[in-house]
Amino acid sequence: MTPAIILLVALALLFDFINGFHDSANSIATVVSTRVLTPRQAVVWAAFFNFLAFLIFPLHIATTIGKGIIDPAIVDPRVIAATLLGACLWDLLTWYWGLPTSSSHALIGGFIGAGLVKVGTAALVWSGIIRTVVFMVVAPVLGHALGLNLGIIVAWTCRKASPMRVDSIFRKGQLLSAALYSLGHGGNDAQKTMGIIAILLFSAGLLGPTFYVPTWVVFACYAAMGLGTLFGGWRIVKTMGQKVAKLRPVDGFCAETGGALTLYFASALGAPVSTTHTITGAIMGVGSLKRLSAVRWGVGGNIVAAWVFTIPASALIAAVCYWLASLAAR
Repeated sequence: MTPAIILLVALALLFDFINGFHDSANSIATVVSTRVLTPRQAVVWAAFFNFLAFLIFPLHIATTIGKGIIDPAIVDPRVIAATLLGACLWDLLTWYWGLPTSSSHALIGGFIGAGLVKVGTAALVWSGIIRTVVFMVVAPVLGHALGLNLGIIVAWTCRKASPMRVDSIFRKGQLLSAALYSLGHGGNDAQKTMGIIAILLFSAGLLGPTFYVPTWVVFACYAAMGLGTLFGGWRIVKTMGQKVAKLRPVDGFCAETGGALTLYFASALGAPVSTTHTITGAIMGVGSLKRLSAVRWGVGGNIVAAWVFTIPASALIAAVCYWLASLAAR
């Protein structure tokens, strides 16, 4: 393994760390905002289950990222470097702004931007890109529907219980729902970096004739994401947990469970969805159960606008990075 490959693997793991840092809000915002756990307890809880996901989820997402966004034949270290720089810079910018955008889509956008600059549209694998774009809509809508319907089911089931009793039950239940969501987050998001590292190794001839994800890559990516989650992106936690809708433990339970079910469904299909989109949709679904005005739709509109710009913005940054690297290499 050359020094350049080692450096790029380290950059990929840095992105995975930033992904966990940026997206920790997805796993912990509801459990923190309802005060079931303190922020520090919540990130430890989420990081543990992010890492534990390696025991549960097959590597469908990693394969999609590795072979399903751009043609593996055009991948080289410069493409990987531009992809990762585009994704990392966009993640850090949106973290600074407190916007819960998708690290997954930032990575996919980076791949697209670098591939386009290198060989043009022939680089793109349209089937994988279309599936990703479709799930940009499906994930938040499904999260919203599941969160809303779970809220209705729970409200009907607990209609005769006192508010204090309901609060007591779901304060414990939220520990389970937060764990379920963190498992789904780790199982979907960490695999995207695995795909990047695996395609880098494959393109360098280090995996032989068949594409696969080495075991050491799996462990390294889950560990990097868990470590990033442990540090927590508090600016985004505030947006997700306080500004979208005011939540009680029962609301947090329904939102996290609805979001987790959506992630498990997408992971089974090998679709690299946004955990951010999913949990935001679920929170809005639960919040709208009380009344439409309970959801701060203006904040939601800002979040959606950031979602729309994520792929083109990260693609542009990656394209510029690839172009500059090409100039430097001449």
